[in-house]
Amino acid sequence: MRLAIITVSLLLFASDAMSQTDAGAGGTLNPEELTLNRVMKDVAEGHTSMTICATGYYITKSGRHEMARELFERCAAAGWTGAMTWMSQLDDNGLGGLENPDAAAEWDRRAAEAGDPVGKLNYGLDLMRGRGVVENRPLGRQFVDEAAESGLPTARRLKGAGYDLDVVTPNADNWKYAPAF
Repeated sequence: MRLAIITVSLLLFASDAMSQTDAGAGGTLNPEELTLNRVMKDVAEGHTSMTICATGYYITKSGRHEMARELFERCAAAGWTGAMTWMSQLDDNGLGGLENPDAAAEWDRRAAEAGDPVGKLNYGLDLMRGRGVVENRPLGRQFVDEAAESGLPTARRLKGAGYDLDVVTPNADNWKYAPAF
């Protein structure tokens, strides 16, 4: 009897050990969760969601701009407008790549055309400054107005100040928005 119990116990232990190491049929055992590696793996596999895309904020704030750029590009391709505005911010400031005002304005345009109020404000600012696009103040004001009508406080403040760009931009950045020619 004792031999039978030991034999059955060993067989059960061996079977249990096999099931914990053989993930083939049952999938990945004990997968990583709530880590940046997991987020980037999901993104690489084409999975995006609001929470996955929002993780890019923490990634870029931690200084991992290349990783944030990879995440935001994939999320933007999936239609997440917040990722488009973050791509604009990365391109406009040369984070994770070269400073590229043209690419930044294009991201803002895409977000604006998708109906994002922040994208509308940012694209309006691009147009009013002529940064990354040909200057077109009337069209820029139109985009700012649409963002204000959506309830965006910064757009409302800008509109209320007669479109004085100093209201929304620190004067320390004036060099950046000065005409290049």
